[in-house]
Amino acid sequence: MSGLSLEGIGPSPLERRRITLRSPRAALEPEHVPVPTRRSKRARHPLVRFGNAVLTFLILIVIAAGVGLVVGKQRFDAPGPLAQDRIVNVPRGHGMRDIAELLEREGVIDQPWTFMAGVIVLKARDGLKSGEYQFPKQASLRDVVDTITDGKVVQHLFTVLEGQTSEQIVARLMENTVLGGSIKEIPREGTLLPETYKFTRGTPRELVIQRMQQAQARVLKEAWERRMPDLPITTPEQLVILASIVEKETGRIDERTRVAAVFVNRLRQKMKLQSDPTIIYGLVGGKGSLGHVITKSEKEQATAYNTYTIDGLPPGPIANPGRASLEAAANPARTRELYFVADGTGGHTFSDNYEQHQKAVARLRAHEQRLNGAKSDPVAPQPAAAAPAPRPPPPPAPRPARRR
Repeated sequence: MSGLSLEGIGPSPLERRRITLRSPRAALEPEHVPVPTRRSKRARHPLVRFGNAVLTFLILIVIAAGVGLVVGKQRFDAPGPLAQDRIVNVPRGHGMRDIAELLEREGVIDQPWTFMAGVIVLKARDGLKSGEYQFPKQASLRDVVDTITDGKVVQHLFTVLEGQTSEQIVARLMENTVLGGSIKEIPREGTLLPETYKFTRGTPRELVIQRMQQAQARVLKEAWERRMPDLPITTPEQLVILASIVEKETGRIDERTRVAAVFVNRLRQKMKLQSDPTIIYGLVGGKGSLGHVITKSEKEQATAYNTYTIDGLPPGPIANPGRASLEAAANPARTRELYFVADGTGGHTFSDNYEQHQKAVARLRAHEQRLNGAKSDPVAPQPAAAAPAPRPPPPPAPRPARRR
């Protein structure tokens, strides 16, 4: 190695720097730090700074909007102020702000602005519908919006009782303050089906009448198609007449087919039907009630409907029969019974012949006398000198036909 030259081989500048000895004073002095490069003129341009400010502002807005949406959603889904269910009628023509103010007045909501914001976010502004709505207890804003946009309006009920006349039904419709409009004319007897109907506030009365007529036509068609083939009636209209008499004669479901059988058997044997309700309808029409017991003179008074004086069926129905009576008239029981009379307990006793019928009438008379005697007994002890209570008047003589 003595022959090699070490010239040009030595420590590198970095190594020399590491091993360079410095005086204590120099060691205390800060090392020279290179001056940072200056920002480019492009970075310091006003447009760039403005863009940065806008971007920062937008980021802040997005953050604020996100926070607002989270808070708004919580309020939108939170239970509302209603302490109990409430019905509110939203009039036609009300806009979003009007509906919000109405709901706030009614106590359904307490944050109208949140309600309107929710409507806008859900894009439901055009879906807000007028109508009468029932809001449940503590309904949230979401519940309220869904109820109105879905059109979940309150359904009112109107029940037509079996055996009511068209005049009576129209009178009840006119008394109903939830319905609207008038009724042009009283529908023909027997064209309205007794049933419970649902409708919304303001529904025209004529529309309700049309629904009743359509329902009756549908039920009558079904009953006529399933009728007994050997019935002594030839048209659906006659089926309605017979069913209306059955309807007025009994309210017992289990008796309808037997009552229908009595009248069908009488029609087959060319016997008068002798139905008391036909007397009443012949005298007062659709009013439905005499207001007193039928008298002998009224029973003998000839009218187009009095089946004590006319043969066969009357010219039209005497009421609006229900589905059960229509089906009973279309498929009466297979019996030979020609008479029936009240049994004093809400039902009837049926008989094949007049002799059996007379015995049933006698039992009814005895039952009535027992009841009248029980009613005449004093409730409290009477003085010894008190006169005995007068005996009730004797019952009228039994009729040759059945009696209600």
